[in-house]
Amino acid sequence: MENIVSEKIDRRKFLAGAGASSLVLVSLGGCGAGQKREPGKPHYGMVFDQNKCVGCRDCRIACNKTNNLPEGVSRLLLELENSQIEGRGYAADRRYIRVSCQQCQDAPCVTVCPTGAAHRDPKTGIVTMDADKCVGCKYCIVACPYNARFINEETKVADNCDFCLHTRLSKGEQPACVEACKYDALVFGDLNDPNSYINKLLAVKDSVRIRAELGTEPSLRYIPIVKQGV
Repeated sequence: MENIVSEKIDRRKFLAGAGASSLVLVSLGGCGAGQKREPGKPHYGMVFDQNKCVGCRDCRIACNKTNNLPEGVSRLLLELENSQIEGRGYAADRRYIRVSCQQCQDAPCVTVCPTGAAHRDPKTGIVTMDADKCVGCKYCIVACPYNARFINEETKVADNCDFCLHTRLSKGEQPACVEACKYDALVFGDLNDPNSYINKLLAVKDSVRIRAELGTEPSLRYIPIVKQGV
């Protein structure tokens, strides 16, 4: 049985050593719905609500199964935040952070790829991979400021979360993680559609982006837990 408390993210170092609590304490770029809109083109994004996630990892299991990932790797992880509170033992309320590709609008992985394997899908705008073009140089992995890419040891191709573009989205289905979440902690949709549920949610909920100061324009939004009495 998986030890959910001790799970590490050594491969990802998501918050660059700052600690997951930075998501709650510091707004790294407040974001409402207001996105740059290209007429006729979608901008797919995702919202992770920290208030609703219980750390069950059904999202991760569904992702691995849907995308046929080998054992030992995953396109997404859940990092446990604040498992201890200043020497007072384990926290009664565990808080989790989704760790995955941020689907940057200005994606460094796409910029540095010498073969065009890491590219933006022309129809959906989603950052994905062309397996036939990938030579395994790992330039995209090094360039990613979120450490959210890896080499699939079975295919020898660099991999990232692409919202299940080829396995589900192309069929008109939600990403596997969203479909699997029983607690509605994940919302997926078109940020360029003013009538989409994701836009309506962001219009009424405070949200943050991770390391938004880098200018990569991440498409993931996080609704952090607001500490009572602060």
